[in-house]
Amino acid sequence: MYERSSVAELAESLRSELDRYPAGGKLPSSRAMVERYRVSPVTVSRALAQLAAEGLVVTRPGAGAFRARPRTSGPAPGDTSWQEVALSAEGAGDVVPRSVDASGVANSLAVPPAGVIELNGGYLHPTLQPERAMAAALARAGRRPGAWGRPPMEGLPELRDWFAREIGGAVGSVGAADVLITAGGQSALTTAVRALAPPGAPILVESPTYPGLLAIARASGCRPVPVPVDADGVRPELLAAAFEATGARVFVCQPLFQNPTGAVLSAARRTEVLRIARAAGAFVIEDDYARNLAHEDAGPLPATLAAQDCDGVVVHVRSLTKATSASLRVGALAARGPVLDRLRAIQVVDSFFVPRPLQEAALELVGAPAWPRHLRAVAAELRHRREVLAGALRRELPGAELTHLPTGGFQLWVRPGGDGDDAAFTAAALRAGVAVTPGRPYFCAEPPAAHVRLSFAGVSGPGELVEAVQRLRGGLPGELLGGRAGGRAGGPGGEPGGGA
Repeated sequence: MYERSSVAELAESLRSELDRYPAGGKLPSSRAMVERYRVSPVTVSRALAQLAAEGLVVTRPGAGAFRARPRTSGPAPGDTSWQEVALSAEGAGDVVPRSVDASGVANSLAVPPAGVIELNGGYLHPTLQPERAMAAALARAGRRPGAWGRPPMEGLPELRDWFAREIGGAVGSVGAADVLITAGGQSALTTAVRALAPPGAPILVESPTYPGLLAIARASGCRPVPVPVDADGVRPELLAAAFEATGARVFVCQPLFQNPTGAVLSAARRTEVLRIARAAGAFVIEDDYARNLAHEDAGPLPATLAAQDCDGVVVHVRSLTKATSASLRVGALAARGPVLDRLRAIQVVDSFFVPRPLQEAALELVGAPAWPRHLRAVAAELRHRREVLAGALRRELPGAELTHLPTGGFQLWVRPGGDGDDAAFTAAALRAGVAVTPGRPYFCAEPPAAHVRLSFAGVSGPGELVEAVQRLRGGLPGELLGGRAGGRAGGPGGEPGGGA
């Protein structure tokens, strides 16, 4: 008799005994394996699934598991080279290429190799996620009457009301009827861009900006046009000039803790942005991705642009994903006027609706006492990690320049030292065991300077941040470690940054 408890050990035992059975021969029943190896039925099931994935066994529901027959040579590979012509051939009406560059998004979604410290992630590490609260919310949601029924196309009324209160704030300027539930922020942005800008149209974007937005614009056949930002957000005079020069009818921005710079749009500029857009007859898509990622020292947060807008200029995007888990893909669009009907129509055509169990789970989560406790814990930990990473950069990489220290979000926007080549920096960092994000994908035109983005949310703890910077110090070549005058963490012009 054997004492086996792990799936890997059981799979190895079964693998070594497969030669006892002829091709197509039946293996012992699951019950016999449970008794022989003294494991649970779940362990047997998972071990067989692993062998099936390797092509060694075939499982047939109700019949059992069988040794797989030797694979015969497959058909000769076809010739798919014709697709290069078909996919790149542009019709007379195509203004921009139809190819889609998702590399900027993939940088944040890809899992680094084992042993590499992840400073390129875009989501909270599992140790920062409210896993117990989410599990409890999902369990409660599953017990709700009608949890698996078809939800309203716009979303559950209670969840729409919760988002309306979050977006409208104390003034209550947004109602549940103005809200459409979406499958996360990326889906909401895609719906908004498609609703507001026809193929070939220019779209004004912040520079630098979130690469996922640039991918959406280009995949929709639109032309992103950059408008520079500084420590106070987008520059209004350049925004007005861009509207006049391009005739654009859409501007996409992140007024709070902008990705990647961490800038917060100043109070004076907020009013100007709305005035300029209204005068241009244009919409402002407000991507409020980081409101739940404010650091402990952020102070009172400004109201959303949507809360200040009474003319239907703003289409607001909000998501629960960043503050919870990459798999809790629940978000919202808020808008007023006829545009809401178009947003709803596009979402219905694309995906019908957001699955009801996920909406019910989100509603349970945000209504639980654990939710505000989780946000407070994240705020404290993100502030601590920001300070640890910034401090390590000052000590170990004094040639690197951090021009703004944000009080929200999960990243630092850094100019490399020395020659300042972000591609070379990224490649050398990976060889040293650290994954970082190059800055080039954040610009839709030529960047004014090289940058890299360093995320502090995807690691297991502050200790990994210190180790990551020490690896960079030891692994970067000398030309990427050179000093630069004023190369220290601070605000524009070398002044101390917020939260320093």
